[in-house]
Amino acid sequence: MDSPQDVLLASEGLRVGVDDVRRSSTLICAPIMAESVDKMVVDMGNAKALGADLVEIRLDHLKSFNCSEHLKILIKESPLPTLITYRPKWEGGQYDGDEKYRLDALRLAMELGADYIDVELQVAHAFIDSIYGKKPEKFKVIVSSHNYQETPSVEALGNLVARIQATGADIVKIATSALDITDVARIFHITVHSQVPTIGLVMGERGLISRILCAKFGGYLTFGTLDSGIVSAPGQPTMKDILHLYNFRQIGTDTKVFGIIGKPVSHSKSPILHNKAFKSVGFNGVYVHLLVDDIANFLRTYSSVDFAGFSITIPHKEAALKCCDEVDPVAKAIGAINCIIRRPTDGKLFGFNTDYVGAISAIEDGLKGSHNNGSSTVSPLAGRLFVVIGAGGAGKALAYGAKQKGARIAIANRTYDRARELADTIGGDALSLADLDNFHPEDGMILANTTSIGMQPKVDETPISKHALGSYSLVFDAVYTPKMTRLLKEAKEAGATVVSGLEMFIGQAYEQFERFSGLPAPKELFRKVMDGSL
Repeated sequence: MDSPQDVLLASEGLRVGVDDVRRSSTLICAPIMAESVDKMVVDMGNAKALGADLVEIRLDHLKSFNCSEHLKILIKESPLPTLITYRPKWEGGQYDGDEKYRLDALRLAMELGADYIDVELQVAHAFIDSIYGKKPEKFKVIVSSHNYQETPSVEALGNLVARIQATGADIVKIATSALDITDVARIFHITVHSQVPTIGLVMGERGLISRILCAKFGGYLTFGTLDSGIVSAPGQPTMKDILHLYNFRQIGTDTKVFGIIGKPVSHSKSPILHNKAFKSVGFNGVYVHLLVDDIANFLRTYSSVDFAGFSITIPHKEAALKCCDEVDPVAKAIGAINCIIRRPTDGKLFGFNTDYVGAISAIEDGLKGSHNNGSSTVSPLAGRLFVVIGAGGAGKALAYGAKQKGARIAIANRTYDRARELADTIGGDALSLADLDNFHPEDGMILANTTSIGMQPKVDETPISKHALGSYSLVFDAVYTPKMTRLLKEAKEAGATVVSGLEMFIGQAYEQFERFSGLPAPKELFRKVMDGSL
């Protein structure tokens, strides 16, 4: 059996030449789950307008269902090809009635002109036998298996595919659950090697990449919802995100994969930024959210050179450094990285830190303000007391960056020992977060929050009380969701200059984009995207 880390190397055979503009033929299906037939008809029209290729009509969601009358309407009125699903409760659906009635409805859907029906593996043999010789030429039977507990081994999945094929299925559908993002590699292995059309999806946030990268790894279709939150299975993205955030139609077997590794990660705006930038410069890449628990395991599993680069965020910035074959000297001194590039020739991993560049530049610009004469070679940070909240990867980066510019450093952290450790390494003072409110050795200090305190959804939190902010001339917050945190609002009210984490985010993203693509960053586009004007 293939080991997980070998799984994606096999996909290399699928790659096509750079001059080949062919892209994935993976279809986008919109689940239609309204409680009335009339609303389903409206939703099918919406699905077409949004760009779906077909609709999945979920009969089990209807509150009232007259089989012959309603099926005729739904199939006739659909502006798109139809997939009819009547999912029973024992397979995760809503239907809890007579089994014969359910299967009769699926047979009737076939007779009335449905393009596909989905039938569960448990009943597929008997069902397919019952329609033998009666199938219309273009009609396809999808035989599905759902595992709401886990994703089995590659060997077990291979056996499952064989069992589904043995029923006479036209299309194999396997949906599993992600306990870890590396589970998805096993599904990619199956879709890449399957001899029949296969839908392979992994449910939950850790399985999100299965729904996007199926376009690269040979999946027959993916599901995109009409509205966020209304999903037919956990972790489904919206049609809008599939098409316009991830540029799904442009993903092909030769598309390079990039992503943001973090935990949590769904709040990150990096995919919006990089995917729009990739598209604007014609770079064949896709950038995805990667909810990662164990970064070493992730990098071992997704070892193909097609997984070409990653941004790293909380809490993996220090652990990621240890996974690299080579680390930029500046990043090594900081002890944390926020960017990994995989060298295409041999797959070796190179680590960088672009955090401190973006943050320090933004803080310097804030200090210069309207007095910026541009000619001074001395940083406005020189000689200033620079207080960093947090002793993690971002804290180290800012402390190191400010020290390089001639600032004096103090580190405040919830755990005093970690603050002391960093302060000793870099040459500075240490204090606990609780002591920060009464820390006032001088006026005109600079404060930089590098923790996630105040980040959505906990927007009411702040690392320091308002009364203590009067001692600072500038306050920077690495959090950028929301753009104006409670810390920044209160600092502004206290008379300090404030610098949003958005400035750091844009600055570090410039350099990452250039390392990912080898092209100049479209800086104006980045700003427009982050301002929400694009």
